[in-house]
Formats: sequence, C-alpha cells, structure tokens
Amino acid sequence: MRKTWQVAAAAFAAWTMAALADTEITFYYPVAVGGPITKIVDQMAADFEKENAGIRVKPVYTGTYQESIVKALTAHKSGQPPTTAILLSTDMFTLIDEDAIAPFDGVDTGAYYKAFMANSQTGGKTWGIPFQRSTIVLYWNKELFKEAGLDPNRAPANWGEMLQYAQKLTKHDASGNVTQWGVQIPSSGFPYWLFQGLTTPNGVELMNAAGTETYFDKPEVIEALQYWVDLGRKHKVHPTGVVEWGTTPKDFFERKVAMIWTTTGNLTNVKNNAKFDFGVAMLPEKKRRGSPTGGGNFYVFKKATPEQQAAARKFAQWMTTPERAAQWGIDTGYVAVRADAWQTPKMQDYVKGFPVAAVARDQLQYSVAELSTHDNQRVTKALNDGIQAALTGAKEPAQAMKDAQAEASRILRSYK
Repeated sequence: MRKTWQVAAAAFAAWTMAALADTEITFYYPVAVGGPITKIVDQMAADFEKENAGIRVKPVYTGTYQESIVKALTAHKSGQPPTTAILLSTDMFTLIDEDAIAPFDGVDTGAYYKAFMANSQTGGKTWGIPFQRSTIVLYWNKELFKEAGLDPNRAPANWGEMLQYAQKLTKHDASGNVTQWGVQIPSSGFPYWLFQGLTTPNGVELMNAAGTETYFDKPEVIEALQYWVDLGRKHKVHPTGVVEWGTTPKDFFERKVAMIWTTTGNLTNVKNNAKFDFGVAMLPEKKRRGSPTGGGNFYVFKKATPEQQAAARKFAQWMTTPERAAQWGIDTGYVAVRADAWQTPKMQDYVKGFPVAAVARDQLQYSVAELSTHDNQRVTKALNDGIQAALTGAKEPAQAMKDAQAEASRILRSYK
C-alpha cells in the first residue's frame, strides 16, 4: 500500500513538473506603458523565467487601477482572462462576486503583515497575496518648518497641532493671496482613502469585515469630515474645493505647500525630486493613531487552466520572497509586505541610510483595512461624492454623509 502511494505521489509530482514545463501566464500590471516601474517588472519576470524553466510570464501594462479592474473583468467575461493580475486589495469582494478569481489554497500567508491580510482574506479563504501595499503618511518640508519657527525634526502629533502648524506655515502675498499652503490632503482619485486617514484616528471604521454594511453617517465620521472642511473654509490653511491627487507631490516639490498627505508609494518619488530636506511621519492622531492600508494584491483568475493557476501562485510567492519584497520596497517606496523582508541585509542598510523608509512599516500596527465592500465601486463612489460635496460647499458634512450612507445601504441591501 505504501509503495502504491509513493508511486502515485511520484507520478503526480512528475505530472505537475510536466504541466508547468511549458506554461505561459499573462500578468496584468496597473501602470501606463513605459517608465522605470515597467523596466523593474520586466526584469523580475525575466528572472523568474530563468529560475523556473518552462514557465513564461507575459506582463501586460493596463493603465490605472480603475482601468485595470475594468480590463480584467472584461477579459474574464469574454472567456480570456489574465492568469494573474495586480489589482486593488479593495477589489476582492467584486472579483469574488463576479466568480472571477480562485483562492490561494495551500499558500502559507503567515509571513505577511496582518494589516495587509485584512483586505486579502474573507470567508476563511485567502483571495489575494499582498504585493505593492502602502499606508498614508505625512510628508513635511523641514526648511519651511524652520522658516516658520517650528522644530524641523518634529511633525504634528495630533489634529490640534497640525492646525497650529498649518497656520504658521500658510503665507500670503501683499494682496492677501495665498502663496504657500500649510497642509494639503488630496481629494480626487482616492478621496475615501485619504478620508480614512481622518476617520481611523477618530476611532471609527467605515465598514464591517464582511463588506455588507457601511457607517458613513456615524458622528465620528461626520466630525472627521468637518475637520477636513474646516481646514480650508474656516481656517484657510488648506486649499478649498477638490485637491488633485496627481499634482499634490508636485505642489510639495515647488514649495506651494509645506505638509502633504499621500501614499508611502510616493516615497521614492519624493526622495528623488524634493530639492530640500524633508520628513515623513505617521498621520496625526485624534483618539488614536491609524491609517488605512492601500495598494494592490496578486489575484489568480479562475478561468485560467489548472497549470496556469499553479504557475501564477508560484509566481506570486516568488515575487514576495523576503529579498524581492525588500528590493521592491527600496525601488518603489511601497511597504515591504512581510516582516522578514525588513531583516534582510539590503533592507537594513537602506533603512540605516534612509530611516523614514520605516515609518509606514511602523504605522502598520495601527492600520485598518481600506474601505472594501460588495459592489465596491458604487459604494465608494457614493462616499467620494459625499466627501467632495462637503469640500466644495455643496452640502454640509452631516447631510453629505447621511446621503452617502443612504445610497450605500441601498446598494448593499441585496448582499445582507
């Protein structure tokens, strides 16, 4: 009996090796064609192929995250999906509802940070493997702090201090026009995500773990939105209206703003382009510290062949080994997704020479899951519309959040 089992096991192993011996996997990656990131991804795919003879990886660059999920689901519905893709961690429920993805059965996920797995698991299964993940951090211009009489090595620790600092850092010309804003929190692109940088420290989460309920009209949520609105309309230390996500780092480089909130994924960009000494800090607290996690996971598509799925799981694990996770974090500014990556000699040397690289990692202990629900794009749009209505003055924060909650409840009714 034992011999029969051994023969069967050997045959299965041989079949698996043979199946993977000539397998092509298409890999959707969310970035526009060209640029340094595509070169890094191309090189990683080539290195994987060298170490895994017979598996070919075909990277396909699919634009923004929003464009990528549309392309991936369109390909899935046409019967020719990618084998694997990096899509937002918040797309998990949507991909499950579309019956588009297969779980990562048999993959040990214990090495990845728990905060990142919160948007990667549901129903007792792992649906995503963290890859390019992030948190929101505060960047500040140390030179402008010094000019304003502030300690250049100390970021604001709480909401009150951030307002006080911003008041000292806001400058006007002779006509009274603002020439330098104190603080800037972008509200296009991912308004809900930046908003979680306010709601989380105010002690409230925006949804339940099952993705079937939202809490947009809770008093703590409204209070957080009121604080954001007041920075611009009442205190005049923050631009009013909608602030562009894409131009916020550029405004920082051009000294149009002294403090910005943005993703740690911008860290390498800031490091390479800021012509001044800058600092990076965890988000200011109110009742607690905290930030939502963000960024993308590996997903494996269900309509791929079993051989392709096996190759894709192998690729995802290979791309997130400690050494590669460390190198990806160094090259891009994203947070290396597992603790042992931070113990590699290369990462330890990097952090020693550039200590702010560890800020986002240290914030993970306070981090919560990014807003993710069933029918996530529509629910998120309801919240984004409410946030922007408040920031532009079209609605008061309380009414904006009441309306957003009503719309989200309507959308999610069938999932309860």
